[in-house]
Amino acid sequence: MGLYKQFFRFGRRRSNYMASTAFTPLPMLVSDQGKIRTNRLIIVVVGLFALAIGILLSSVPWLDYLILKHLRLSNGSLSYYYWQKPGVVRLTKVYIFNVTNPENFLNLGEKPKLNEIGPFVYRENMEKVNIKFHDNGTVSYQHKKILQFVPELSVNKNEKLTVPNIPMLTLASLSNSLGFIIQKAISFALTMGNYQPFVEVTADELVFGYEDPLVTLAHNFYPKTKRPMGKMGLLIKRNGTLDEVHTINTGYTGMEKFGLLDKLNGIDRLPYWEDPPCTDIVASEGSFFPPRDVTQSDIVALYDKDLCRILPFQYRGPTSKQGISVDLYTPPDYVFETASKESRNRCYCPGAEYCPPKGLQNISPCQYDAPVYLSFPHFYNADASLLKSIDGLEPIKEKHENYVKIQPKLGVPLEIKLRVQLNLRVDQAENVRPVSTFPSMMFPIMWLEEGIDEVTPAIRRWVYLATTFSDLACPIFTYGSIVTGSCILIGVFINTYKSLVFTKQSIEIGMKTLRRNGAYLSNHSLFSQQPHRLSLIVRNSYVLLDDGDGATPDREKAC
Repeated sequence: MGLYKQFFRFGRRRSNYMASTAFTPLPMLVSDQGKIRTNRLIIVVVGLFALAIGILLSSVPWLDYLILKHLRLSNGSLSYYYWQKPGVVRLTKVYIFNVTNPENFLNLGEKPKLNEIGPFVYRENMEKVNIKFHDNGTVSYQHKKILQFVPELSVNKNEKLTVPNIPMLTLASLSNSLGFIIQKAISFALTMGNYQPFVEVTADELVFGYEDPLVTLAHNFYPKTKRPMGKMGLLIKRNGTLDEVHTINTGYTGMEKFGLLDKLNGIDRLPYWEDPPCTDIVASEGSFFPPRDVTQSDIVALYDKDLCRILPFQYRGPTSKQGISVDLYTPPDYVFETASKESRNRCYCPGAEYCPPKGLQNISPCQYDAPVYLSFPHFYNADASLLKSIDGLEPIKEKHENYVKIQPKLGVPLEIKLRVQLNLRVDQAENVRPVSTFPSMMFPIMWLEEGIDEVTPAIRRWVYLATTFSDLACPIFTYGSIVTGSCILIGVFINTYKSLVFTKQSIEIGMKTLRRNGAYLSNHSLFSQQPHRLSLIVRNSYVLLDDGDGATPDREKAC
């Protein structure tokens, strides 16, 4: 117990000695006996640097800044290359309804029997051309699309299919508003031209065009703003550079509008309709969406010219795509609701115009005034009366529902399925003889699916690093730097303290103290009567180790 007390007396004396030398904290950490130790200095600098970096990075959103820098659209940004020429496998799948009982339908009053033929698959090579950035944080461009048939994924495209004669039925339906005499003239002309309500065409002809005298006539004499193409084809305007000029927000004025349309052909509204919200263009063209982490909105919208409107999608919940967290969106229930039940749809049938039942959307303004209506495939989520008038349709959610999967932090879509059906509205024209037995109905022509199943490996890797990986790596790196720097500095401090306490001088001071007390103890009556106890303190000699500064150690000092 005496030795224990003597040790602490020695420690207190050493503390007084250290204080008397007036060492400042930093020299104490990086020097030894007044000499700078380079290795110790380097360790201290590394510790301070790691601690400072950790504290700094934990207090500023540095990673978000780096991600946004590459996400905003600018000439040379990482997102620009993905957007300008995506390189993703974008497929358009076409399914055509072949009418198997045209004669019995017209003459015996049977319901039309439809047999779905497809898919006819086309690979869409797409890029943006005529790109021009503007000072207000927008960029203008045009789409250039080339559709190439993919035979290995398709059925025989040369097979003849029986479909409604769209130009003829359109003319007959419109004739009901032209008066009896004009109707009879049209009837005579159609009869002399041997026109039939149904035609046999291949899938390629129906999609990309076939010669039709009525279409040629309309092309030559219709006003320029409503003039159809020279051939009859439902997707004839999809090949080549599209006329429509898009202007979208790049994100530099705020991520709330990132990827959203600002103008179409220089105007900030859809020209096909008269009143909002039908004229709204606040929608994405499919490349980017405003990140939900920023907007906190449950609704996103998609624009496609063939839709003749913006199509809303509602948030349904989180899911994942190839290990990346995404949000799932599907169309809301009101999207094709009747105007009487959904006020937002009244502007699609203004005035006394025909308002279709649930599940249909008039797109005639985008189809040269032909009575073409949009729906989901097989009348999915449509009024039951539409299915009752036709045989051969079977709506299935997994095959016919639209959906979008968007990464909420970046607003990048990782999977899109847009599925729509084109239908011809026929009004019975009893005074037009070739079609007099064709009843009034909504007749399905074809449906198509377009979109992407997955992005390219390079885009997926970038999205993964910016989201899933960074969400784990960022806090590990930040707080790991703080812990590492703190441990280094604490370790250096402890090591420095030990080296200061147990130096050569310290040991000499301690031993001198012990010798003085040992001399006192040797004269004590207890030890004079029991000399063997003195051996606990008294030694013939002791050895002091070199403290590392190169000095020769003292040896065999007498007690």
